[in-house]
Amino acid sequence: MSKGKELGSHHQTAVSGSLVVLELAGNAARDHKKTRIIPRHVLLAVRNDEELGKLLSGVTIAHGGVFPNINPVLSPKKTAEKSPKEPKSPTKA
Repeated sequence: MSKGKELGSHHQTAVSGSLVVLELAGNAARDHKKTRIIPRHVLLAVRNDEELGKLLSGVTIAHGGVFPNINPVLSPKKTAEKSPKEPKSPTKA
């Protein structure tokens, strides 16, 4: 294989990978009712995709913020039965 064809195939792979990230970021922007892709949307797209998340696990995206994650241990416990709530102030007769 000649050097020119080899570089062309790498370029094509890089462009198709970039298009995948842009498509996912566009979907994230649309989910947030925005028309422009910002770094936050790129971060959400990368972290929500399993393969891209593994590939870019050590990458920091500037102005991307953090991926929303709440440890289940910190969430309030669910009760099986709710007691009827009493009014806080007495009603006037």
